[in-house]
Amino acid sequence: MLRQQAQPWRRLLAAGFTALAWVAACADGARAAETRHARLEFNRDIRPILSNHCFKCHGPAVQEGDLRLDDATGALAELGSGHKAIVPGDVGASELVARVTSADRELRMPPHDAGAALTPAQIATLRQWIAAGAEYQRHWAYLPVREPEPPPVSDSAWPRSAIDHFILAELDRAGLAPAPEAARATLIRRVSLDLIGLPPTPAEVR
Repeated sequence: MLRQQAQPWRRLLAAGFTALAWVAACADGARAAETRHARLEFNRDIRPILSNHCFKCHGPAVQEGDLRLDDATGALAELGSGHKAIVPGDVGASELVARVTSADRELRMPPHDAGAALTPAQIATLRQWIAAGAEYQRHWAYLPVREPEPPPVSDSAWPRSAIDHFILAELDRAGLAPAPEAARATLIRRVSLDLIGLPPTPAEVR
């Protein structure tokens, strides 16, 4: 009896984890799409790259070579070598770019024994950000909340909320059209299975 009662909760947990994975995948895809079509932002596009690959040695806790990349003052300062890690607007003079693209295994960053190297896409993003002025931002937790402007879409009658504008904009960029609206019986079946792991009753469908 207990095993039978536990089944709906197992289904609910499975549905919840599936939904979280789907949301995470959508968020990654949305960030990648935004990077292609919008101005780069430090918190959204650059901080994750530096945090995953650079902050271990050049972050708030450790600053090897007196280089700190999580802070604009440290990142733009002249180093003991006479170079600057980041020169806003000048990719060629930015030692950071020289190091992450170096063919010399001893010079290339991150070090070969410290983890995965940056991907070509990540390097291109850093180049684009530096060329555009290398603007830093405070950590997102300390920035005021702002409401983004919904993007233009191909069918202004389709969105029912501001969020729908962003969904349809991505579909437009991919050359896709929204799926037809599901029948009401299908909708309540989906939400009931997602929330409690059981199909709706006939009364609930009605």
